[in-house]
Amino acid sequence: MEKLKEVLEKNKDKYIQQLKNIIAIDTHDLGHGIKGGLEKKGQDYMIDLFTKMGAEVKKDPMKEEDIKKCYDLYKEGNLGHDQTDRYNVYARFKGAEGGRSLMFNGHIDVMPADEVDEWTTPPFEPDIRDGKMYGRGTADMKGGLMAAAMAVQLLKDAEVELPGDVIITSVCDEEGGGNGSMQAIMSGERADGVVVGEPTSDELILAHMGFVFFRVEFEGKSCHSGGKKNGVSAIDKAIKVMNALNEKEHDWLLEYKHPLLPAPNLNVGVIRGGSAGSTVAGDCLFETCVHYLPRLMSHDQVVSEFMDVVDRVTKSDPWLEEHPPKVTIYQAGGGFEMEEASPLVDSFKSAYRAARGKDVKVVGSPAGCDSRLWRNIAGCPTIQFGPGNLSECHGIDEWVSIDSYLQSVLIYAELILNFCKKQ
Repeated sequence: MEKLKEVLEKNKDKYIQQLKNIIAIDTHDLGHGIKGGLEKKGQDYMIDLFTKMGAEVKKDPMKEEDIKKCYDLYKEGNLGHDQTDRYNVYARFKGAEGGRSLMFNGHIDVMPADEVDEWTTPPFEPDIRDGKMYGRGTADMKGGLMAAAMAVQLLKDAEVELPGDVIITSVCDEEGGGNGSMQAIMSGERADGVVVGEPTSDELILAHMGFVFFRVEFEGKSCHSGGKKNGVSAIDKAIKVMNALNEKEHDWLLEYKHPLLPAPNLNVGVIRGGSAGSTVAGDCLFETCVHYLPRLMSHDQVVSEFMDVVDRVTKSDPWLEEHPPKVTIYQAGGGFEMEEASPLVDSFKSAYRAARGKDVKVVGSPAGCDSRLWRNIAGCPTIQFGPGNLSECHGIDEWVSIDSYLQSVLIYAELILNFCKKQ
């Protein structure tokens, strides 16, 4: 470890520059990936970097048929995205025979930075000040992606042989729901252990909640509000269903507990209806996200219980019985949980302790990410750890601390040595 720390200190400017280089490339999604994405230049940069580092590099174009297959088999997949010029990049660094393989998974796409005037410095002109690098994607999650690449580079600079194969999957269309990792999994990418490098605030994430987004649309009968008795307010009908759903959320809160995660919850985040204060609303819709607990609950259960509530209210109301609400699921993702008693977790704890001189805190996350895909579909032991904080993701003046980035490089390198070594 002391040798790695010395080599890291000697080469840190080079590792920081590589992060600046990738942040400077605008790779944002268009319309949450539905309208496409600008990942190409970023992926081409990663191909060049990986090739110069001596990796076996493979391009994997995004394919609608693979996403559809994933959706049909696993209820995971965001269909109909424009995948023009979008492709994943997989780099394999060959290690010693007989060692375990370790994959680092990261996404190259970032959220748009439309509020350019509100940024202190331009979002795609990385700037370092007060020990932080500012720029779109620093935390979410080019910091984690580049830390993985520089962990391999650190071992090369230290002239340390890789004890097993190290794979880095640079995927696209993650911000649109995870299509890139689904593509990688459907293309057969696997490893003995997977590290998803999303920002974790220097904590180890072993669980995150599942999620289902519902849109519920109501039909009413509009008329002048002075003759309200002659109309039917779609807003009133929507409120009846929302109140019943809030009762269901309370039931879940009482029934389900998880040691790392908050209680299941249901949030109505959008409501639209009516046309004027003097008109009885002839239409209304609301959109809600249900966050549920891994293993204790399932996608099918959440959908079934949600629909039961809507159906129960519908049958109790003469108007709704004749004009039932339309329910659409427009996005969903499973929960994630990794057992703490596992070789991958043990190796990570040892690597973290060696690098940081303290024990890592094990937590869960309310926010979903690709960890669920590598654990649930690929069946790989999976952990989540990376530089940066969840609170910085998608925000103005997004940043990652330089220390957090370099510490992740060191921890990842030590993890490679610990986990991949021949058993």
